[in-house]
Amino acid sequence: MTDSGVEVSVVLPAYNEADTIETTVQTTLDTLAAFLPDESYEVVVAEDGCEDETPEIASRLAAEDDRVRHFHSDQRLGRGGALNAAFRDARGDTLVYFDTDLATDMRHLEELVESVRSEGYDVATGSRWIPGQQAERPAKRGIPSRGFNVAVRVLLGSELRDHQCGFKAFSREAFESLADDVADEHWFWDTEMLVRAQRRGFDVAEFPVEWTPKGDSKVDLVRDVFGMGSQILRTFWEFNVSPYANRRTGMVVGVLLSVLAFSLMFVYIDVGAFVAAVQDADPTLVAVSAVVYLLSWPLRGLRYRDILSELGYRENTWFLTGAVFISQTGNLVIPARAGDAIRAYVVKARRNIPYTTGFASLTVERVYDLLTITVLAGGVLVALAAFAPETVAELAATA
Repeated sequence: MTDSGVEVSVVLPAYNEADTIETTVQTTLDTLAAFLPDESYEVVVAEDGCEDETPEIASRLAAEDDRVRHFHSDQRLGRGGALNAAFRDARGDTLVYFDTDLATDMRHLEELVESVRSEGYDVATGSRWIPGQQAERPAKRGIPSRGFNVAVRVLLGSELRDHQCGFKAFSREAFESLADDVADEHWFWDTEMLVRAQRRGFDVAEFPVEWTPKGDSKVDLVRDVFGMGSQILRTFWEFNVSPYANRRTGMVVGVLLSVLAFSLMFVYIDVGAFVAAVQDADPTLVAVSAVVYLLSWPLRGLRYRDILSELGYRENTWFLTGAVFISQTGNLVIPARAGDAIRAYVVKARRNIPYTTGFASLTVERVYDLLTITVLAGGVLVALAAFAPETVAELAATA
């Protein structure tokens, strides 16, 4: 128990929950009061950069009841980031959170709390995928959830069945031991906590719950499934590849990837025609073209920096130049411009720029490309019309 006397801290992550947060807080207080001593618990509304009246409601509730606290963030931290910050600020030794829509039946709250508080578990989580559960899951949410959990079990070695249920508790010792190693700050945060807890040898309890979806989920199936899938791969890489990665293996892999890239390029290129074209080319023009092409990379990096800056992210130009180079090189050897997806992953993994922003910036970049091509083409046509009208007439006749 901390000096404040608070044993249990329940954190309610809230983003634009003005319609429901007051009812959720009162229900939580009533449920806790049924099995915990007075003044041994607190309810923390972790309000995450809301755009509605949630902050005002949370402040009023905290002023009216000493058991309620309002944890405010001016900027959007993400679900994981908000939980992480609120848990660090919480006063209890048993740290609990659940979704504010109360999709999980509150009769399970005592089991969740006591699993950590009195039964000796380090982590506890509700489950919608083990025998005894009662969960109403529409197919559009159930199928991706099932696939996600299978992937976490297979690729990350988890023994749990449900990693995404928003109904979890941690001992302070386990939380403080794990939190600094967790890289994700959004929907994958609690999955990563569970996986790391198992790898570190903490005791994890998983028990069946009754769960009913309430209203519209804030999860974007396309965006978040792609994002969490990439987080599974990132974590798999950290666990299974990074321990063996060093300068020597990096050089070997780099050479192999270069060989693969050149091999794929030759699949699409007529080597004989390419050699003949090089032999017939003017060396001076080739040299000038090479210089212009090399200079284009830092210019692309500057442009990408400005685009991201307008979207609220300021990053180093040289890093962004490298990201552009990787994506453009990928586009040369991978079909369907998959190199663009690689760039979105790189800036997310290295600079925590959300995938939505990464792909939005690519869209803006393509618009600039089209505008540039249009302006250049227009300039060429104007010049031809002025100095070589017969060429314009010939082109028009061909068209």
